[in-house]
Amino acid sequence: MADHSRIMRSIHAGKNSKPLLFLMLAINATFPSIVLADQIASSLCESSLTNILPPPYSNVSNLVCERVWNSYIIRYSQREDGVWTIILSTLYTTGWVGIGFSKDGLMVGSSAMVGWVNKLGHPRIKQYYIQGVTVQQVIPDKGELQLTNVPATVVLHEATLYLAFQIRFNDTAAGGHNVLLAFGTKYPSRTFHLTRHDDQTSLNMDFTRQESTKQRPSRRQKRRHGLLGLLGWGLFLPVGAMIARYFKHKDPLWFYLHTVIQFLGFLLIVANLVAGDMMYWEKDANLRAHRILGIFAFVHACLQVMAFFVRPGKESKMRKYWNWYHHWIGRLGLFYGAVNMMLGIQIAQGETEWKIGYGFLVGATLLAVTVLEVLSLLGRKEAKAFPPPTVQMNSIE
Repeated sequence: MADHSRIMRSIHAGKNSKPLLFLMLAINATFPSIVLADQIASSLCESSLTNILPPPYSNVSNLVCERVWNSYIIRYSQREDGVWTIILSTLYTTGWVGIGFSKDGLMVGSSAMVGWVNKLGHPRIKQYYIQGVTVQQVIPDKGELQLTNVPATVVLHEATLYLAFQIRFNDTAAGGHNVLLAFGTKYPSRTFHLTRHDDQTSLNMDFTRQESTKQRPSRRQKRRHGLLGLLGWGLFLPVGAMIARYFKHKDPLWFYLHTVIQFLGFLLIVANLVAGDMMYWEKDANLRAHRILGIFAFVHACLQVMAFFVRPGKESKMRKYWNWYHHWIGRLGLFYGAVNMMLGIQIAQGETEWKIGYGFLVGATLLAVTVLEVLSLLGRKEAKAFPPPTVQMNSIE
């Protein structure tokens, strides 16, 4: 907290720091929730499980405790015989909570322990095998987890749900274990088939070395980051550029529309950058090419904003060179932004609706540019073929 306050004071003290101040204010909006989550996790890790869980989970020694995702906390400990005790806890209202283990980090082919407390207040915990992506392919009482004879347990204590089980790991697994976390707010069916999850994330944990986890961005975080980029780079900025190119005959309306739409687009890509940067620093999201290209495109957008404040007058000799600069920096920025959007969707293994949505935006933009360019060309040819008549005034003698 002290470091954060010191940074904010130094920004306020700087002279030409408005862009940096804007970015820090956006980050500051999410900062309190991060601090609050850390404080909750710290207090839960310090709490005793003696009066919460039944034996042997209540008296496990040398438990390592980590917050891994939102309010999700994992405690784990290894016995001398190689058996691991794993306890997952999180805030709970309704539905189910699950923790899975995957060989390749993907949900399909993984096995999971899922727990919930039904509407009658009865706790339930089962192993599931995720055979496919549909609800029917998540099979209860199946899986490849090597559980021990000690029964797994689920306990709801106050507003926190605890899932506890014992498992044997293959400690030769390179790079740790791919852990999947997911939850659904609706209860499983009477036949114990799970409802579709509301959110999920994945992380890599090396239980043997007891290192910090490297969490991958959750689906909701990736959706937020992608949606902001889609609106900024895919909608607002291209529309603003088209208004400037094809509607200058509507002076001065085109200028005001162009300025407002581009400013809104710039705010969206600033929020997109902040969301992406938060994932980069807090999660295992070190996607070098996507990040560098995104920053490169954002620099072009910043150059466009700065160009607005140094725009020379229409009669200035520098106006021609400023126009070249403004046009080509803008076009390059839109190009880099479009390429980075496609790269981001590909890296995130985007669902079909994302590909269709962005493809529709790109197709609609190209179609609009083609139609407007043809109309503009026809208009220029017509103006040359039929120049406005010149009226000669007779002198009065």
